[in-house]
Amino acid sequence: MPVITIDNKEYDTDKMSDDARNQLMSLQFTDQEIMRLQAQMAMAQTARMAYAKALEQALANYGFSAESAN
Repeated sequence: MPVITIDNKEYDTDKMSDDARNQLMSLQFTDQEIMRLQAQMAMAQTARMAYAKALEQALANYGFSAESAN
């Protein structure tokens, strides 16, 4: 009899209707997917910063700088 707390209320999942259990499973899956996507976004943002820094360095190696671009 697993118990889950929602809005500070405890619910025995064994006593939930099938519909309520299905909604709970969908909610848990969605929460996991959001966490996965947030981690993926953090990774992409980190990679973007690294690429931008590498581009800045590559441009500087050829005599370009942020000031000379204007």
